[in-house]
Amino acid sequence: MSKIHPTAIIGEDVRIEESVEIGAYSILVGDVSIGKGTKIGNRVSIKGKVKIGQDCKIYDGVVIGEEPQHLRYAGEESEVIIGNRVIIREYATIHRGTSIGIMKTIIEDDVMLMAYSHVAHDCIVRRGVIMANCATLGGHVEVGEYAFIGGLSAVHQWARVGAYAMVGGLSGVSLDIPPYTRASGQHALLYGVNTVGLERRGFKKEVIKAIKRAYRILFRSGMLKKEAIEVILKELGEYEEIRHLVEFIKTSKRGVARDAGGRS
Repeated sequence: MSKIHPTAIIGEDVRIEESVEIGAYSILVGDVSIGKGTKIGNRVSIKGKVKIGQDCKIYDGVVIGEEPQHLRYAGEESEVIIGNRVIIREYATIHRGTSIGIMKTIIEDDVMLMAYSHVAHDCIVRRGVIMANCATLGGHVEVGEYAFIGGLSAVHQWARVGAYAMVGGLSGVSLDIPPYTRASGQHALLYGVNTVGLERRGFKKEVIKAIKRAYRILFRSGMLKKEAIEVILKELGEYEEIRHLVEFIKTSKRGVARDAGGRS
């Protein structure tokens, strides 16, 4: 049985599954569905077309499904889709998609959005991502699984942050950050491989060694990108992670962040 505070406002079209909790003065209106076991705090606003999965925790003051901050948005019925076991801390904001993008903003399972973080229209935030306090994604950003974005960092529209990458706090990301790497700075540069993060996620030593070798070839050998990719695939193409890294580099539209020249 769900527990809904008497001051909460729940629209007629809202669908609520079992064991949901909704706190005081929260407002849920529109084509909204809330999965089993999800807990919604006080003064939360969920509006428009929004689907939230099971066992999520949504804290006080969160806004989900508000109109996107885009001058060309014309009221189209876009949506927000949130997976299971997602944690959204105080005053975070998630806006729905636009017709300029994919018409939806997607947050996959096991994501954590810390206080005051922002996910703009048409973003895709993959499984296990952590965004620290006040981290911000511009529109159309994609963040790969288990990536970490530090506090007070901002990712430019259309940029990508690869899987298992780590973006340090106070960073400005205007170019793509490849998978498995570390990046930071006002105009974010790469500082080698995210070794600690990969170890924590259970990557084998031989895989980490291969990723480091690929990183050095790509960013520190002086080779042209095409030549570097050929060498990497010839030497290390047996590893799925290396093929994923190469595909990310090859499909970059904004360009890839440069190496800062430090040691990995």
